Amino acid sequence: MTIGATIRAARKAKKWTLERLAHEAGTDTGNLSRLERDLQGANKDLLERILHVLGISLTGSALPDSNAGEALHIKGQVPLISWVQAGYWSEVTDIYAAGNAERWLPCPAAHGPRTFALQVPGSSMHNPSERHSFHDGDIIFVDPGREATHNSLIVAKLPGSPEATFKRLLIEGSQRFLMALNPSWPERIFAIDGTAEICGVAIAKYEALI
Repeated sequence: MTIGATIRAARKAKKWTLERLAHEAGTDTGNLSRLERDLQGANKDLLERILHVLGISLTGSALPDSNAGEALHIKGQVPLISWVQAGYWSEVTDIYAAGNAERWLPCPAAHGPRTFALQVPGSSMHNPSERHSFHDGDIIFVDPGREATHNSLIVAKLPGSPEATFKRLLIEGSQRFLMALNPSWPERIFAIDGTAEICGVAIAKYEALI
């Protein structure tokens, strides 16, 4: 999927007209229409403005430049699944099988073939003073093929829990911890051991309408 198709899908999801998006992003409808149809590209500043007003945030990498005639390609749609499904997603043999997804969403970042999307529940990862903050209802895109390193935002399956959880990974020597971004969250930081399974790393998000 190209960046044009991704922008169009996100605009439709917000129920915005071309005129509304053009006004919010500081461009004109003609340029925006051609961008959505991949008839022209856009510079990095304009792409960042468009993605920002649509509530699309890249957490893993910066946007490359995309000039006229040079489309920024996104690798297709990914399944929106439940937090219970996320805990055993690595065991699913066919991610395209009927019933595996609530719906399919365009991912705004380059990603691996088993990438999935989740809707964030609650406020444990909300911290407006942080660079990354997640509201209840935001959509995150999670790539199981991305390496989880210190400070990665990860989805993990903890022993004894039927659902996966979304937290920041902290690594200190041989010890690993999970941390909620919300500074007032009870038991904000806790240790994990080898029985915890990292399901993937968050690489992008769609912000919920609030």
